[in-house]
Amino acid sequence: MRLLTSFSPVCFLFFAGSLACVPHALANRYSGRGGIAEAGGRYGVVFGLDQALPNRRLTPGALNSAVTQGNIRETICVRGYTKSIRPPEQYTERLKRREIRQYGYTDFRLRDYEEDHLVSLELGGSATSPRNLWPQPHHVIGGWGSYAKDRLEDRLHALVCRGQLPLEAAQSAIATDWIAAYKRYVGPDPSPSRRHHRRVD
Repeated sequence: MRLLTSFSPVCFLFFAGSLACVPHALANRYSGRGGIAEAGGRYGVVFGLDQALPNRRLTPGALNSAVTQGNIRETICVRGYTKSIRPPEQYTERLKRREIRQYGYTDFRLRDYEEDHLVSLELGGSATSPRNLWPQPHHVIGGWGSYAKDRLEDRLHALVCRGQLPLEAAQSAIATDWIAAYKRYVGPDPSPSRRHHRRVD
């Protein structure tokens, strides 16, 4: 990311050529060194909104055939279930490196991405299919990065396990357009005050 101007609003040139302008109140979170300030003095790359959703050709989503609407009380709604099927870090890190290149990202720092399940494990997504895993940026302009999607996953999981939303509807919503799903089921914008939170998936 490169600062283009000091006029109001402030504009940033993001990786992959994306351009975004933000108010000064938000811009002070960003650094001229190429990212957003993180805990411990590190900096993370900020991506443009065009990088918030996965490439549908590379990552259309894939489901776990062992999870159905009829057995959610024995699978995804059981505490600790996702831990029992989560792939080893060695597998996901190797896949992350490969997919960063496939996605054409110019930032190769692994810490700037979460190797994310598009359809999360807590919603019956495939644990190991590359079609369901993608290097999701942590920081996207507007807050539409991996931390926002984590909140959506927890919300949809709660709705499904309470019987308030069919499993198939939750899977379709998050796989089709997770940002639109967030706006429908969580709220209009990601909360700027929360980054990390409890994860089920």
